[in-house]
Amino acid sequence: MKGFNIVLTGVGGQGILLAAEILGTAALKEGLNVRVSEIHGMAQRGGAVVSNVRIGENVLAPTFLDGKADILLGFEPLETLRSLNFASEKTIIIMSDERITPTELTAKKMEYPSLKEITNKICSFTKNIIIVEAAKLAKEAGNILTENVVLIGALAATKKIPVKDESILEALKELVPTKHLGTNIKAFKLGYEYAQKYKLKH
Repeated sequence: MKGFNIVLTGVGGQGILLAAEILGTAALKEGLNVRVSEIHGMAQRGGAVVSNVRIGENVLAPTFLDGKADILLGFEPLETLRSLNFASEKTIIIMSDERITPTELTAKKMEYPSLKEITNKICSFTKNIIIVEAAKLAKEAGNILTENVVLIGALAATKKIPVKDESILEALKELVPTKHLGTNIKAFKLGYEYAQKYKLKH
């Protein structure tokens, strides 16, 4: 495997960095070469957070060029739209439907675009999109904070990531506190089952 690129994007507080760590740790458990990077500014205030996870024997740099993402894991619709530069028509986009209004829009008294508007823009770029009811499923799992793991479950269900489900679950056990593990495993399974109904183009 030459290289597999995942970009995770959303806002501070959504568990993006933990999600990247889970994917990176899972890859390491299989003996794969992996690089993880993070770019975040005012994350504590709900600012944008972007993380790259790169897996593959020829992967040396922690980041990659525009248009080179195999997977775009969007934790927030507007931030997903902002990160489309990483995608190509072959990229699979897995996006949470939970909208978090940026303070910039509130300050300018602008309305947040509808989910349909955002989805239409993404679909004009690539048809490989899975929209996940991440907040709803996380609540069903028992904790709204497990949205990140719901999305990882959805990612695993595509069978596109070069890491086994078992390795992701092992990474979860290693990185999530024991008292929250059951909830996180349930969140993973709910996201997994949810995404299985989608038929991807590639």
